[in-house]
Amino acid sequence: MCNLYSMTATVDELRRLFGPFDGDTANLPRLDEIYPGHSAPVLRRPESGGGLKLERMTWGFPGPAAAGGRPVTNVRNLESPFWRGALNDPKRRCIVPVTSFCEWTAEPDPATKRKAKIWFGLDPAAHPLFAFAGIWRPGGSDGEGPFMAFLTCAANELVGKVHPKAMPVMLRPGADVERWLSAERADACALAVPFADADMRRMD
Repeated sequence: MCNLYSMTATVDELRRLFGPFDGDTANLPRLDEIYPGHSAPVLRRPESGGGLKLERMTWGFPGPAAAGGRPVTNVRNLESPFWRGALNDPKRRCIVPVTSFCEWTAEPDPATKRKAKIWFGLDPAAHPLFAFAGIWRPGGSDGEGPFMAFLTCAANELVGKVHPKAMPVMLRPGADVERWLSAERADACALAVPFADADMRRMD
């Protein structure tokens, strides 16, 4: 599963790709390594409707009580009752801006004895920014939150050489983003397919 990504784009770059939005539009800090539990920028539709809103959310849904409440960062089983409410309601879907994401090698490096980070993204010269298909939930009465997680799917060939089980669901700007944020559940979840290998790059 993906447990590390980066978001180094500016607010202006977000606007150019995803269109206008409200919210905290002060320039974002460079986020070279975002891990579960970190705060990250997310774009969503406000409860009142209308355009997009930018806000910071904690990566990781509080998990089911039966599992000890451990945060869940990746959404793989789209039929799980735990995700039903967020997936059924377009207002609970969001997009997570990304410049690259990381998967770890299966085996440690012989020299360092540590697993290596392998970064993936689009062609940085042509497409330095994209988005994950995410879902979010408001914070609780304890004042924490809001929280987000993003969908994963089967890995394509490029990512599968490093992590064969899964990769994040990547959205193309425009039609894919609009479909994810607006469509009925079945149509939106049909976007949970591997991204085209030809359009991706290893960043090392």
